[in-house]
Amino acid sequence: MVAGQLRVAFAQPLSFIRDTELENTIRGYATPIFVAAGLDPTAVRIYLVNDKQINAFVAGGQNLFINTGLLMQSEDAGQVVGVIAHEAGHIAGGHLVRVHDALARGTAESILAMVLGAAAMVAGAPEVGAAVMSGGQNVAMRNFLQYSRTQEASADAAATRFLDSTQQSAKGLLDFFHMLSGQELLVAARQDPYLRTHPLTEDRIEALQTFVARSPYSDRPVSPEFQQQHQRMLAKLHAFLDDPSITRRRYPDSDTSIPARYARAIVQHRTAQLDKAVATIDGLIAEHPDDPYFQELKGQILFESGKPARALPPYQRSVELLPDAPLLRLDLARVQMATDNKDLLPAAIDNLRTSLRLEPKRPFVWRQLAVALGRNGQMGESSLALAEEAMLLDKLSEAKFHAGRAIQDLPPGSAGRLQAEDIMQAAENAREDR
Repeated sequence: MVAGQLRVAFAQPLSFIRDTELENTIRGYATPIFVAAGLDPTAVRIYLVNDKQINAFVAGGQNLFINTGLLMQSEDAGQVVGVIAHEAGHIAGGHLVRVHDALARGTAESILAMVLGAAAMVAGAPEVGAAVMSGGQNVAMRNFLQYSRTQEASADAAATRFLDSTQQSAKGLLDFFHMLSGQELLVAARQDPYLRTHPLTEDRIEALQTFVARSPYSDRPVSPEFQQQHQRMLAKLHAFLDDPSITRRRYPDSDTSIPARYARAIVQHRTAQLDKAVATIDGLIAEHPDDPYFQELKGQILFESGKPARALPPYQRSVELLPDAPLLRLDLARVQMATDNKDLLPAAIDNLRTSLRLEPKRPFVWRQLAVALGRNGQMGESSLALAEEAMLLDKLSEAKFHAGRAIQDLPPGSAGRLQAEDIMQAAENAREDR
């Protein structure tokens, strides 16, 4: 996997993928379902877990985790929508309300640390690594996430209501259950985690079959937009996560579809065929000049090939098309900083601040902001950004040190000075509470 387009933040034993297109695709599938479930779509946090096993689960309240394995094994968007609807049933049904209060209040990092009994995710790990940590969910998580048959039936019933309410077919969910049912005779160690944590019974399948037979929306096909997004999502996941030789067989040169060319551009980049990769993505951009994700991929190809000046225009275009995408803002800022053009530093700082306004709990972005501010001669604000990063990483001594530097350098009464004083006090309070 390559950083920039698909980012990995490491945890034990899970790793996460960050990607604007994938996240927007899943969010687009989920939002109507969440609304039908009476949930605030902006309050449900969705995480993509880099794991080949078929699984999805909710934890810590309104946090939905979906494995890449589930997405890559899905045959159409309807199956993914159906799984989301089922998991929304667990959330709406309050099936995890008895979890310890600290878990319910925690961030995704602390949720995983508590659920998995692992160290907290290294949230500030540099998002430039190409390695992908492997490993599935352990026994502690399986026990924690084990639903009762009553809860499973309840979530199924809720899912069918949500799907009917949004006028979508439940056939996708039924097909997903059929796909898993063949594993029931396998020993537990060989079963996918979804089957182990969501017990599948004949009664559940029969109930869903009965609903599908009666629903007026069962024969309604998945929307063409969802299907197109699904095919592009699969192409991107396979191209970044599979061995290139496997992806080439899956998307041969004879396949001239958009997903196939998209996948080939990624594989050409991964195998250091710069000219071919640029030519392939340029062909897609020529046909779809307003596609932000094609522009982003071209920028990534050039940036990661050591050509930041050439990467700048496509990244700028991607941000023009999606101005509220925090990951794109971050990438554009990194490219601007990599050009070593001091005139671009104010723009880079603005992009980093925008990214943090949208996602404030990103230590890596605070670090990048500190670097940009330092290069621009804004040393007090650079120290403040380092203090913010240290607080998020729970490095209290470092937070106090950098906050102290910021207090010395920033004018009395300024917003930055007041924020530095708040960080200093918060760090001291946190140390006293331990």
